[in-house]
Amino acid sequence: MRKRPFSPGALPELMAAPPDDLVQPFQIEPFALRGRLVRLGPLLDEILTRHAYPEPVAVMLGEAIALAVALAGALKYDGVFTLQTKGDGPIKMMVADVTTQGAVRGYAQVDRARLARAASSGSPVPRYLGAGYLALTVDQGAHTDRYQGIVELQGATLADCVHHYFRQSEQVEAALKVAVAQVADRDGVPRWRGGAIMIQRLPRESFTLESDDEDEGWRRAAILMSSSTSAELVDPRLAPEALLFRLFHEDGVRAHAPHRLAAQCRCSRERVERMLRALQPDELADMKIDGRITVTCEFCSTVYPFDADALDALSVS
Repeated sequence: MRKRPFSPGALPELMAAPPDDLVQPFQIEPFALRGRLVRLGPLLDEILTRHAYPEPVAVMLGEAIALAVALAGALKYDGVFTLQTKGDGPIKMMVADVTTQGAVRGYAQVDRARLARAASSGSPVPRYLGAGYLALTVDQGAHTDRYQGIVELQGATLADCVHHYFRQSEQVEAALKVAVAQVADRDGVPRWRGGAIMIQRLPRESFTLESDDEDEGWRRAAILMSSSTSAELVDPRLAPEALLFRLFHEDGVRAHAPHRLAAQCRCSRERVERMLRALQPDELADMKIDGRITVTCEFCSTVYPFDADALDALSVS
């Protein structure tokens, strides 16, 4: 296999790019392997600290968010990509979604009493999620078909479960790695950070290498990717393009313009009103406390109160 030297021009206009809250697409040449590097900083810290999750929950939800961003970056869609887990463990459900515009949100439903009784050792998926499923969904709106793939939660980590999904559902060769940790900021305050890196093998018709070269290139890239450390993936001092150079420069890595991300919920009072209008009278009666209904968004914790007058105006009382 001939090594291709790295050229500074292969990373156009990225040396000044902010290192946080972005997806950095890249391609490894000449093997036509595409990839994405995800770097999450303030976005992830905002989501995880909003609910004061216990550390094991925060780590797992952070991984779900980073993986959702990495997977969404591989798709061409106009709507919402969602990664969801549901199991019989202490973390009953996790949801992380990403819009085409880069709005990210996530939340976890936790049985804190069961979490406190969880085993002190063991792999995170069987320990915290238990038996259940992983679902990946693309929703492009009311007038389009929704795509959803579902597989069992199988593996020690959430990344293992995604690998299992690729093997079972998509027949796609992909390799990925994810990390979430608290890192002290400049003032010494620990903040949640996350990162993920993913490479994917393109169809053979997209390039012209011999099969042996293709296979060797894929194996080499997967080994190099796996050599990245968790500390590198979350390091705020290590720019994304610098990490790509560190991993893949001998084979030629070309980075494309990064996509920016932001922690942003899609809830609104109008959406809550539509939800209330769709409920049956007995369901609404069960929700009332002292003649009022209060709806709290599970993602961002925004509270939407509806007094008797507001409910009358909606014709739902």
